[in-house]
Amino acid sequence: MAILTYTGRRLLMLIPVLLGISLAAFLLGRIAPGDPVDEALFRIGVEFPTEEDRAEMRAQLGLDRPLPAQYLDWVGRALRGDLGRSYVGNRDIARELMTRLPITLEVSLAALAAAVVFGVGGGVLMAAFHGTWVDTVLKALSTLLLSVPGFWLALFLITVFAEQLHLLPTSGLDRGLASLVLPAVALSAANVGSTSRFTRGNILAQLGEQYIVAANAKGLSQKAVMLGHAFRNSLVPIITLIGNYFGGILGGSTIIENIFAIPGLGSYVLSAIQNRDYPVIQGYVLVTGATFVLITLAIDLLYLAVNPKIRIQGGES
Repeated sequence: MAILTYTGRRLLMLIPVLLGISLAAFLLGRIAPGDPVDEALFRIGVEFPTEEDRAEMRAQLGLDRPLPAQYLDWVGRALRGDLGRSYVGNRDIARELMTRLPITLEVSLAALAAAVVFGVGGGVLMAAFHGTWVDTVLKALSTLLLSVPGFWLALFLITVFAEQLHLLPTSGLDRGLASLVLPAVALSAANVGSTSRFTRGNILAQLGEQYIVAANAKGLSQKAVMLGHAFRNSLVPIITLIGNYFGGILGGSTIIENIFAIPGLGSYVLSAIQNRDYPVIQGYVLVTGATFVLITLAIDLLYLAVNPKIRIQGGES
């Protein structure tokens, strides 16, 4: 019952956050450079529009009303699942986003899984072999991963593993899991480096605590002390870090999706930015922002399962 109460309060606290995201998304389309009216007229073949043409198109797009009225109308329609239609192609934005969102989530979750497996696993290895050549090599590798730009790594991986070795596809998602390997590696490389170093530091900090000394005095094996005590007590900050990475991965997938020709949200919004298709950009910001907020809520609830020492009191954990 306490968990349900806590979840309900957390959901109520997310309402102003979501309203802030919606306001930011709306204003983004209004303060961005360029006039969407001219872009819309150009798309229908009007290269030299008159003031009458602009006024007519402005009224057709609903841009002739005051900003508060436009915002309330947009939010009301968004709550009903209607994000409007794109200026380019006149397509339903909500349908396009919902079609592409699973593709972006698939790529992002694959990148997140790589960050968890190799980042956390590498951090545990570095802590277990602290001060040895294994620790030195893995620290150097993590520094290298942090230093390499994702887009350059993506092009390098395509050149080596797709063009020369012919092991993996260069683009698309036609070959199932094999198509996710290169995008996931390129998208997660920096996160693997930072996660491994963060995990290493947290475990080493835990190894200096008194309860570790007591566990060693009881005659527990080094593996039991490392995994059952030090690593377990390091999980909460590690989960927080990984959860925050997911938002970065969602945003960072834009360039990677474009390089690998993946028809996800990233490539869609990049095309919208190039064409000044502001309704699409607004919908993208709203959907990705809401997705990240819900993931943050899931991480907060995951704390309760990972660390039983956390207790819910007065709606706070």
